[in-house]
Amino acid sequence: MTEPAVSVSPYWELTFDADGDVDGRERDRLLDQVPRRGVRDLIVFAHGWNNDRSTATRMFSQFFEPVPGLAPTARLGYVGVVWPSMRFSDEPIPGFPPSAAADVTDDSASPLGKNTRHALLEVFPGRATVVEQIARLLDQQPDEGASLEEFGRLVRLLVEVRPQGPQTSFAADTLAEGVPESDPEMLFGDTATVCAEFAQALAGEEAPAFALPRLWDGALELLRQATYYAMKRRAGTVGERGLGRAVGQLAAAAPGVRVHLVGHSFGGRLVSFALRGLPPGVRAVKSVTLLQGAFSHYAFAPRLPHDPRASGVLDGQYHRIDGPLVCCYSRFDSALGSVYPLASRMAGDNRSVVADFGIGGVLGAQWGAMGHDGVQAVPGTKSFTLAEALRARLPASGCVNVDAASVVCRGGAPAGAHSDICHRELAQLVLAAGRVR
Repeated sequence: MTEPAVSVSPYWELTFDADGDVDGRERDRLLDQVPRRGVRDLIVFAHGWNNDRSTATRMFSQFFEPVPGLAPTARLGYVGVVWPSMRFSDEPIPGFPPSAAADVTDDSASPLGKNTRHALLEVFPGRATVVEQIARLLDQQPDEGASLEEFGRLVRLLVEVRPQGPQTSFAADTLAEGVPESDPEMLFGDTATVCAEFAQALAGEEAPAFALPRLWDGALELLRQATYYAMKRRAGTVGERGLGRAVGQLAAAAPGVRVHLVGHSFGGRLVSFALRGLPPGVRAVKSVTLLQGAFSHYAFAPRLPHDPRASGVLDGQYHRIDGPLVCCYSRFDSALGSVYPLASRMAGDNRSVVADFGIGGVLGAQWGAMGHDGVQAVPGTKSFTLAEALRARLPASGCVNVDAASVVCRGGAPAGAHSDICHRELAQLVLAAGRVR
């Protein structure tokens, strides 16, 4: 494999498959070289939805670039966590050239662009026939009866996992009396109804009151949401079964290394679930920084405000950090605030997708996301603006919310500022959270 060109050194990558299994050669290289290179503070960054390794590596490089200048005397090392996630190619990344962020298709009339189709084939191996059937239906958009139901069946088939596979128990953000939430209603309800609600929500206030929603517009959004539901589930799997174990192995190989976990989007869910995968007694993680985290703002809550019998799936896990958990959020992140909801709807909930997910408006409080309004319902959580956080000494433990809207503010439809995270101030915040000097 060609070594990636990044802005910092020493740099390593850890590549995981969908079940959390790590590339053994990369892991062994990291465990061998970190102590030999004299690294004291290791910043480990997990990407969110990205199509490929090269896009992820460019983001790592851009985010890490100011770090050496901000901590010139620190003995730093850097790790990029690469895992099989994806981004729909119509979602631009602020600061990246269009060739790296936009979809280029030889058929402008195709709802599912060439690059997005390729990405689906990459992240769902063995599903080529299903992807082609989905693309054909989106291209042809036949009748809105049996064809839509067939579309819904194909989407379910695309994102399903083996019944006894490692990913089956990692979709939940909350627990009701110790039982994880089940698959979202959008995958198992009436496809036409779900597509109509998505289409209506996407049209928003611009649509005339008497206009009927175009169901195939909603069908494309259903595919997008189902894919992100699968990525959310996969992020938990890779975090707990993969990264958590790797950090434990690193702690044994290099006992003095201080690890700082950073995650963007679903990568925030990944590094958070890594806390559950740490071996008992490991205190190597000195900080966790979530950048526009795409998972429930109640994930760390001991009980949910709307259901005192339920808790967040990561209740108490921030105590595994020998330092703070810092959650950055922005009102300009329309991916989490209005357009792309978390696909974490409780099974059997018969309320509308729009009501639960808040598409076309502010995400409903019950299913809000970390990157939209920060950690919620965790006693003792402190709150700062980004400027305040950089001036003050951050708490040494517990949860900390940081309103990063002063810099996380660029980006067009449909994701808004969701990927606008490569800023000197956010790199400085990571160092402040870990007390890196």
